[in-house]
Amino acid sequence: MDYHSPYFFGYVLGFIHLLGSVAAIHALLTVRTAQGAIAWAMSLVFIPYLTLIPYLVFGRSSFDAYIKARRQANKEMKHAISSLNWRPWIDEAVAARRSDAYAALRAMPRLGHMPALANNEVKLLINGQASFAAMFGAIRQARQTVLVQFFIIHDDDLGRRLQELLLLKASEGVAVYVLYDRIGSHALPASYVEKLRAGGVRIKAFATHGGWMNRFQINFRNHRKIVVVDGLKGYLGGHNVGDEYLGLKPALSPWRDTHVQVIGPVVACLQETFAEDWFWATRQLPPLSLPDSFPEDGVLCQLLASGPADAQETCSLFFVEAIHSAQQRLWITSPYFIPDEAVSAALHLAVLRGVDVRVLLPSRPDHYVVYAASSLYAFAAVRAGVKVFRYQPGFLHQKVVLIDDEVTAIGSANLDNRSFRLNFELMLLTVDREFAAQVEAMLSADFELAREITVQDSRETRRLHQLGMRVARLISPIL
Repeated sequence: MDYHSPYFFGYVLGFIHLLGSVAAIHALLTVRTAQGAIAWAMSLVFIPYLTLIPYLVFGRSSFDAYIKARRQANKEMKHAISSLNWRPWIDEAVAARRSDAYAALRAMPRLGHMPALANNEVKLLINGQASFAAMFGAIRQARQTVLVQFFIIHDDDLGRRLQELLLLKASEGVAVYVLYDRIGSHALPASYVEKLRAGGVRIKAFATHGGWMNRFQINFRNHRKIVVVDGLKGYLGGHNVGDEYLGLKPALSPWRDTHVQVIGPVVACLQETFAEDWFWATRQLPPLSLPDSFPEDGVLCQLLASGPADAQETCSLFFVEAIHSAQQRLWITSPYFIPDEAVSAALHLAVLRGVDVRVLLPSRPDHYVVYAASSLYAFAAVRAGVKVFRYQPGFLHQKVVLIDDEVTAIGSANLDNRSFRLNFELMLLTVDREFAAQVEAMLSADFELAREITVQDSRETRRLHQLGMRVARLISPIL
């Protein structure tokens, strides 16, 4: 065959266009949103040379084989847990007390597959120093089990401190389980993992399975952050394991984040969420522990675990329901602000109802493309009447929602498509006036350190920056 013949290049181009057309049909059949399907289909038909490989990596947002496999694994895990009489014991032991604020969230009991449970103690952990001091302190006191799950674990000073602590507990006979995301922790060296494994720590990477093509997949990441010690204390929130979360990276310092400590029956739900992810990675259950007694009174909590294998878009629907339930106040903090149409419309309607709607975003970018897209959506929200602020001191990474005077949500979910539809996320919904007052005080202090975005800011943005923001918006479904 004459590879220099113009006919050969014609055949190659024709074959690429054929592949592009096939991929375009696949996009129309599988991409969840009409806008995304049209964007992929048009680009695959007309410029397949530029979009075939990106579509292979980013575009296949709904892997039927993967989703079916994940759902089957979840079913198997719940069947295995049922033999332990796990959930019925919890449901019968602590019934959720009546709450008008929780009743306003009418979809929440069905939206989350975890029950709402009373009699919990919840402690707010502001920033990395308080969060890791609490988590490491609890791990040091562990006597039976330690469950650890993070999206990112770095082999830096903080990561090595965690490593040494886990090795110490394993040497004392404590059962230690560690789960990390393979993509989020892509920089974690094999030597770090092997040292833990050699020391008796059971450690696995969360990875997408379900076919050879999925090895190119960077979607379906496990973004949850969980620590459970002896079934008694649980921790979740926005922190990963890395020096930057302690504010030790000058470009983003001081790092602003929030975690929570929970004690009570909701810790059982936290263990079940970890067990679900661990079972996917290993097809085995980790040890599950229930305390002998719970606090006599306390905070009403519901754990909301969401992911791409859910029957509905749990995370996005959670934000929509939370926004619609607000009557006087809705304060949201998120490092990324790329809401879908439903969330944007809900925010706009809340403003029209007279709700004090505020969104707090970082003023410094950790991902420039995401920051550019977030800026465009922020300007649109400001024009709709939402008060949008940028946190000035450093990078803001916390994910917090405050609704009126009683309801809060803290966890790992961002206001973007990746959290809504592609990642496994975790939020703790709380209904308690005293705890909500603590969250209000924390957020009020954050707003004091922020600058409000105005419509004039949008008008004064340079044309080149506006073009960059609009280009970033085009790929916002995969950000």
